[in-house]
Amino acid sequence: MGLFKSDLYRSLAIGFALGAVIVFTVLGIDPSRNLANGVAPSAEAAAAR
Repeated sequence: MGLFKSDLYRSLAIGFALGAVIVFTVLGIDPSRNLANGVAPSAEAAAAR
């Protein structure tokens, strides 16, 4: 019996995928558009003095 089996990797992959779907759903992010726009607002430079 090995420490890491394919079942562990499969479970991690499924958990990661489900977690990503949950995050996209909660944040209301459409994965087809730019991901950064849904998480953080666009940067704007301050006015020069």
